[in-house]
Amino acid sequence: MQYTAKDQAAALSAIFQAAGLVERLAKSGQISEDQLEPLISSLFVTSPDNVEDVYNGYHNLFTGRKILKDVLQRQADTIQADTVRYALTLIHLERKLSRNRKMLSEISQRLERTKEQANHFSMLHENVIASLASIYLDTVSTFKTRVQVSGDLRHLQNPGNADKIRAILFAGIRAAILWRQTGGSRWQLLLSRKKLLNGLSQL
Repeated sequence: MQYTAKDQAAALSAIFQAAGLVERLAKSGQISEDQLEPLISSLFVTSPDNVEDVYNGYHNLFTGRKILKDVLQRQADTIQADTVRYALTLIHLERKLSRNRKMLSEISQRLERTKEQANHFSMLHENVIASLASIYLDTVSTFKTRVQVSGDLRHLQNPGNADKIRAILFAGIRAAILWRQTGGSRWQLLLSRKKLLNGLSQL
């Protein structure tokens, strides 16, 4: 399939939406379920017809699109350094994961079981979030490189928030897979800013 700048911008927006939600949750203890739900749902979309289907519409990536636009336009007054750091680390971790077939197989099997939980309870039920967090903790989080989350200890040490952060990071890895599948790379963030901004304008 031939992917466009629009597809790449959507995938990258999802990475930045995940990164932005992690920063917000770590520092304030609160995030919007409307912004969280499309990311969590994306983990269970395994055979989409297009990028838009992964997030049930580009409108669900509004937060990530705004963050990405600020980053690409180098709006220093609005860019959150931690968000950018998380996003770049997620892209790096996905490359490591893509070369680990055993870990990918384990993730796939455990996601199938968690999908049954989501169908029984709801997508954002605490049991589902805890299961996703556990998968992330047992797989991606075992790499030498990790996402070092900074924030308020009161929020970081709250078990529910900790699970949400890990589940969101897991969804960020899903978005990074999509970014790579659409032809994205770390170099494009540096060399293809105009192309990505054009893709953003089409979303």
